[in-house]
Amino acid sequence: MSIPTSRTKEQARVLIDENLCNGCGLCVSVCKDFSLEIVDKKVRLADTAVFGCIGCGHCMMVCPQEAITIEGRCMSKEDLFDLPAQETACDFSSFRSLLTRRRSIREFKDIPVDKALIEQVIVAAQTAPMGLPPSDVHVLVLDTKEKVHAFAADFTAYLEKLKWLTSGWFLALMRPFWGKANNELFRGFVKPCLKVYTERMKNGENVINYDAPVALYFYGSPYSDPADPLVAATYAMLAAESLGLGTCMLGAVHPLIQNGKAAQRFREQHGIRYASREGVFVIMGHPAIHYKKGVKRTFASVDWR
Repeated sequence: MSIPTSRTKEQARVLIDENLCNGCGLCVSVCKDFSLEIVDKKVRLADTAVFGCIGCGHCMMVCPQEAITIEGRCMSKEDLFDLPAQETACDFSSFRSLLTRRRSIREFKDIPVDKALIEQVIVAAQTAPMGLPPSDVHVLVLDTKEKVHAFAADFTAYLEKLKWLTSGWFLALMRPFWGKANNELFRGFVKPCLKVYTERMKNGENVINYDAPVALYFYGSPYSDPADPLVAATYAMLAAESLGLGTCMLGAVHPLIQNGKAAQRFREQHGIRYASREGVFVIMGHPAIHYKKGVKRTFASVDWR
C-alpha cells in the first residue's frame, strides 16, 4: 500500500532499462524502501519493498548510466537537472554571515516587493527537504500591503468571537485537562496577545502582520509531516534575506485558525485549503531600519553523548 498525501495516493513506477544498467548498485544503496536489488549484475525490482516507490527519485538521480526512470507521485524524468558545481555553493563563512546578519524585521518601507523576487523566494523554498514526497506544503501568498492588511482585519473580527478562550472561567476549567505549561502559555501569551491584536487594530495599528508588503503562509495537510511547512518557511526566510529583503516569522495566527467551525469558515474565506498541525507566516519587504549589532543566541541544552 502506498503512502497517501493530499496530492496522490498511488505508488510511483520504477522503469529500468537493463541495456543501460551496468550493475553498479548505487541505486540499491540509496533506496531506503528496499525496492531494488542486483541480480545477475543487473538491477531489478525486489519483493522486499516496504511501501512501494514513494517517488523520492534518489535512484534516478544517482544512476550514472541513466538506466532508471521514476514516473508518478508528481515526478517524471523531465524533473531532473544537473546539480550546480560545488565551487558555486557558498562556503560556511558566507552561510554563517547570512544567518548572523538576519534580524526579525517588522518595519518596512512603504514600497511593494517585485513579483519576481517573491517567485524566487518560493522557488528556493520548494527545494526544502520533506518528510515524504511529494511535498504536502501549501503556501498562501499575500503579495501586497493591502491584501496583508485585509487579512489582519478579518482575523481581528474573527478574534472578537474567540475572547471566551481566554476568559477566567474557561482557563480555570481547562487547567486540569491541558496541564501547567499550556495554562501558563494561555495566561502569559495567548490572552495578552489576543488583547493587543484587537485593541491595537481598533486604534489603527496592525501588530498582527505589521502591514508588511508580502506575507507567505506555509501550512500542511492532514497527511503532511508536521515539520514540513516550518522547514519550507525557514528556507523562504533565508532566501528572502539573501535577496536583501527583511523578514520575520509569525507563529501566533496559525494555531488560532485550526479548530472549530468558525476557524473553518475563516480558512475557506481566505483560500486556506486545510487545517494543519503546524504552520507559520513569513512576512517580508524592504527593511525600513538596519541593525548594527547582533546578539548571541543559545539552545536550551546541547547534550553530547
